[in-house]
Amino acid sequence: MSVAKAEGGASYGKGLGGGLAAGLAVIGAGIGIGRIGGGAVESIARQPEMAGPIGTNMIITAALVEGAALFAVVVGMLGILQA
Repeated sequence: MSVAKAEGGASYGKGLGGGLAAGLAVIGAGIGIGRIGGGAVESIARQPEMAGPIGTNMIITAALVEGAALFAVVVGMLGILQA
């Protein structure tokens, strides 16, 4: 009976760890993208004529951050689903 409890506890630990990993990755990406957007808006306010290039760089950088967050979420989910 104690073996069953140990196995069940391990599965709860996997779920908790994977959920924390995925959640923290999404929170980190949200903070990062928010800072990117804030910096871009501040830069455009200082130099309105550079709005096009700044906006393009902002979108590319935000996409890279979101890609890294998606990768972290997938790794967290694999940790949950792996036997």
